[in-house]
Amino acid sequence: ACFGLAAGAADAPKYIFYYIGDGMGLGPVNATETYRRQVLGATEPLTMNTFEQLGWITTYSASSPVTDSAAAGTALATGHKTNNGMLGVTPDSATVQSVAAELFARGWGVGLTTSVYPDDATPGAFYAHVPSRKHYYTIDCTMAECGYQFVGGAGLTGTATDGEPNDVWARLEANGVQVVRGPEGIDSIRSERVLLLNPEGSKTWNIGYTVDSLPGVLDLPLMARTCLRQLERTSPERFFMMVEGGNIDHALHANDGGAAIKEIINFNEAIQVAVDFYRQHPDETLIVVTADHDTGALSLLNRAKDGLKYIDSQRISKEEFNDYCKAILRSRRVFTWEDMKEFLNEKLGLFGAVPVSAGQEEELKEDFTKTFELRNSEDQETLYARFNEFAKDVFELFNTSAGLAFSTTGHSGNPVPVCALGVGADRFRGFMDNTDIPARIRSIAGLSE
Repeated sequence: ACFGLAAGAADAPKYIFYYIGDGMGLGPVNATETYRRQVLGATEPLTMNTFEQLGWITTYSASSPVTDSAAAGTALATGHKTNNGMLGVTPDSATVQSVAAELFARGWGVGLTTSVYPDDATPGAFYAHVPSRKHYYTIDCTMAECGYQFVGGAGLTGTATDGEPNDVWARLEANGVQVVRGPEGIDSIRSERVLLLNPEGSKTWNIGYTVDSLPGVLDLPLMARTCLRQLERTSPERFFMMVEGGNIDHALHANDGGAAIKEIINFNEAIQVAVDFYRQHPDETLIVVTADHDTGALSLLNRAKDGLKYIDSQRISKEEFNDYCKAILRSRRVFTWEDMKEFLNEKLGLFGAVPVSAGQEEELKEDFTKTFELRNSEDQETLYARFNEFAKDVFELFNTSAGLAFSTTGHSGNPVPVCALGVGADRFRGFMDNTDIPARIRSIAGLSE
């Protein structure tokens, strides 16, 4: 059922939730809806697709019809186009302010959280201004000084310069930021400003994929709830909260269809945190859900009619599987093809629930020999990872069996969805550009456009 709206003549919202599914184009959303309907038996769409106001947006940057996350993040945060790779500035390097920064300057609380690193492009666009998204030290210094009440993510990437520790942690402490790590640290939150990160020793570039069920790490719904609690405690009158599903993009770059679908479902659970809040404050809340760009250009094939059920056999991401393969290569253990078949059956259902023909097995066995015995296989390099040829071919076979087809390991110029609920939600109906989103949020919130 669709939620009723509280738009029209209502006052400006006091609470704004902005959800960004990184890489979450229409193809991945459709694949997730189809999986939920066919395999899980869902009778209702994803939460965001129950919003009455639905549209789609273009994502091109100032320098290309296919944007990167920095240019797209800048557009979604500030309403300005910029070149790929630039963050919080125009193509001529003029500083542009995000809607979050403008609201914060007017007394609103601000919280940002992501399932990847919080100094990455999308969260960084809400506070940083750099000519290159790779200026992580400057981005982290700006984060320390921005004053926002909450920032959450996997880990910081700008804490070392030329391999040596720098002063980022000291800057955070000097600005009153309490650094909290992992689920176990959440109860210790006391400060007006908090940086929530994964436990020490965990990955810094993402919190871990849902499909891997890693113990002791953060998950996006928990991070969203924690961010909301911090804002309710420190800024109960007015706040702005941005939540990014960054792992969606990482999985799609890897062409890991099953992991991406599970990440969108996880992102959907994080959206439910805002919807539950909306139900308590329907006349004061706006929720906007969109994506920064499409990644992978994912399509469903006819085989998906029977093949999507195989996703429930997947218990390991392509990234974790690749790490497993690397560990084998580093070890002196004799690892046979039969050992690998057993592992593939356990973690991906191959040679069991997922059928493998004799010809497919022969091809995988040849790749296994090249990778683990001859050690002369070619790697597949994507934006966030380098996969050995065996891992690449295993997941290509799995995708084919499931009926999932990727056109690229990069971004595409395909449009992305936008969904809105609450005060002013009717402003987000129909066809838009990504720069229109923050412009309309500004207007609805009573800021000058």
